[in-house]
Amino acid sequence: MKGRMQKTLSRVNDWPQRTRTESEWYEGVQTFIWMTEVGVVEVPFDKEHLLEVILSPDNLNKAYKTVVSNKGCGSVDKMSCEELLPWLRSNKDELICSLLDGSYRPNPVRRVEIPKANGKMRQLGIPTVVDRLVQQAVNQALMLIYERQFSKRSYGFRPCKSCHHALREAKNIISDGYHYVVDLDLERFFDTVNHSKLIEILSRTIKGGRVISLIHRYLKSGVLVKGMFQSSEEGTPQGGPLSPLLSNIMLHELDKELEHRGHPFVRYADDALIFRKSKHAANRVRKSISCFIENLLYLKVNQEKTAVSYVQGIKYLGYSFRVSKGKCSLRVHSKSKTKLKSKLKELTKRSNGWSYEKRKQKQKQNEYIRGWVGYFYLAEMKRLCIETDEWLRRRIRMCIWKSWKKTKTKVANLIRCGIEKYQAYQWGNTRKGYWRIADSWILTRAISNMSLKRAGYPCLTDLYFNWNPK
Repeated sequence: MKGRMQKTLSRVNDWPQRTRTESEWYEGVQTFIWMTEVGVVEVPFDKEHLLEVILSPDNLNKAYKTVVSNKGCGSVDKMSCEELLPWLRSNKDELICSLLDGSYRPNPVRRVEIPKANGKMRQLGIPTVVDRLVQQAVNQALMLIYERQFSKRSYGFRPCKSCHHALREAKNIISDGYHYVVDLDLERFFDTVNHSKLIEILSRTIKGGRVISLIHRYLKSGVLVKGMFQSSEEGTPQGGPLSPLLSNIMLHELDKELEHRGHPFVRYADDALIFRKSKHAANRVRKSISCFIENLLYLKVNQEKTAVSYVQGIKYLGYSFRVSKGKCSLRVHSKSKTKLKSKLKELTKRSNGWSYEKRKQKQKQNEYIRGWVGYFYLAEMKRLCIETDEWLRRRIRMCIWKSWKKTKTKVANLIRCGIEKYQAYQWGNTRKGYWRIADSWILTRAISNMSLKRAGYPCLTDLYFNWNPK
C-alpha cells in the first residue's frame, strides 16, 4: 500500500465495486443499490445491513468533510488531515474491502494528557486520521438509530442540544419544587467503561455482527504511550468521534432506570443531577442508584464527590442555582468567577512585553471574553460584569501607563490626551505605583472608558446586554 500503512487487505481485485443511486421507497423501507459480481442487488437501509449503510458513498463523504473540518493533529502514523484525500484516492477500495470482510485493524491511539481544573490530568486518545474517518462514518449511522431512543433529559454530545438546554431544564425542575439534588459523580467514567457490558447493550439494537465486531476492535485497539504499546481492556478513549456516542449509549441505561423510577433528572455526558423534594429522599436515591450503576453497569461511583445537598451552591456546568420565593435563577459559580479573573489577569499581565496592538489583538482574537459571556449569559450577572469591567479597565490603564516608560513620554501623552500641561508635568513625575496610578482621576480622564472601547478593548457589560436585551 502506498503512503500510510494501515492494517487492511493487500488484494482487492476480486472484490465487487459499489455504486450509489437515488434512494427509493418500497413498502416503507428505504433502499439503495449495491453492485456485485452477479449483478445489481437492492439493499435496504436497516439494522441487518448497517455496515453497507456506513460504507455508502454519501455517508463516507459526509464523514470525510467532518473530519477535515475538525482538523486536529496527527496520531501514531503522523498523517495529517491534508494528506487524507490523496491517501483515500489510492487506498479507498482496499479500505472498504477490509471493512467489509472484517480484516480491518485500527491502529493504537496516541495518548495525550491535558491539565484539569483540579490539577489532575485528563487522558485523551488521538486516533489516526483514517480511523477518525471510519469512526465518524460509524457514528453518523448509529446516531440515526439511537437518537430516537435517547432520553429527552440527556443533553451531552447530541444534535440540537447543549449545556444551555440542560441548565434551563434543571432550572424548571427546581422551580417545580425539587430543591434537593444528588450530584452524581462517576469516577473516571471514560476510562472505566466495561467493554463486555457495552457490547451487550449495543447488541440489543444492532443486529449486524460485523458492525459490533468493528466497534469492539476500536475498543481493544490499545494506546501508544511514549512509544510503548498498552492494551485497553476497559474504557472508551476520549478524543475519537465514536467515544461520545458510546458513552451516551452506556449511560442511556441509567436514564431509563431514572425515568422508570419517576425521578426528575438532567444529564450532560457523565455529569448528572437527580432532583428530589426532600433530603431524606435524595439520600435514599443516592444509595439505590449507586448500587444500580456499580452492580449492573459496572461503573464506579465516586462516593466522596457524589453529594446530596440543597440545590443552592451546587456547581453544574460552571453555573450555580439560587432559589428565591420558590423560583430558581442561575448564577455564575464562584469557581467560574475565579477562573475568569485568573485568565484576564494572564491576558493583561503588564510584564509580558506585548504592544498595544498585540494586547488588543490577543483579547479580540482569542475571543475569551466574548466566549465567556456567550456561555454564561443565562446567569443573572449584571453586577458581576460591571465590577469585572472596572477591574479590567484599571488593569489595561496600568499596562498602558507602564508602556509609556519615560517621564517625558508620559507627560507628552497626557497632554495629547487632553490633560493640562501643569497637571501632566505633575503626574508624569509621580512616584506612585502603576496599580495606584491606574485608578487615579488623571488616568481615568486621560484614558476614558469610551476611548478604550474605540481602541477595541472588549466590555463585558455591553456583551451581556447584547445577549440579554431586556
